[in-house]
Amino acid sequence: MQRLTLFDLDRTLIDLNDAFLRWAEEFAERHRLNHEDLAWLVGLDQGVHPHREVFFQTVREHFALATPVEELWAGYRRRMPYLVQCYPGVLSGLGELRTAGWRVGIVTNGMADNQLGKLRRTGLADVVDGYAVSGVEGIRKPDARLFQIAAQRCGASLTEGGWMVGDNLVADIAGAQAAGLRGIWVDHGTWSGHEHRADHVVADVTEAIAFMSDTHQPG
Repeated sequence: MQRLTLFDLDRTLIDLNDAFLRWAEEFAERHRLNHEDLAWLVGLDQGVHPHREVFFQTVREHFALATPVEELWAGYRRRMPYLVQCYPGVLSGLGELRTAGWRVGIVTNGMADNQLGKLRRTGLADVVDGYAVSGVEGIRKPDARLFQIAAQRCGASLTEGGWMVGDNLVADIAGAQAAGLRGIWVDHGTWSGHEHRADHVVADVTEAIAFMSDTHQPG
């Protein structure tokens, strides 16, 4: 197997939950919402993480906002890259993998402006060999073509195998395995009751990086 590892972005490399909470606090202040309203916002996002267009349609209706859904969503996308941060140890860990001979890439679903902004503002774009964003390419995980694009940009090919690290059992793990990669699932405890076929399970991404560094040293 070639030394290729691809990573999901949201809730794998970056702490989107913390960033969302900060965004929700700003949103609540801007629209003069109370603490119960803020709790409702956070609760709406937890667990299922609805598509943002659906999320903002629900928010607009719940608070009887005059602002159009697309304007609410666009404002969220503009702000989020300034709120997200990588989990501790991510940037250095990815750098160490590359130094050890790994090709490292990112595969993420999401709108181009939002995801590219996150990649650039966090510094992730500078520490990986390549990335593929669904909003740029017009295809979404679990489509194997998005994994292939990321692999090619890393100078690799799916035909030679590799690893995918992510928190979504369908988009990341099942999608990667169907594309010929092995899957490392980051289990946040939000998929209770779901069976999985991940090749390895970790509690966070730094554990996944350590697993690859320790167990799969370049030969």
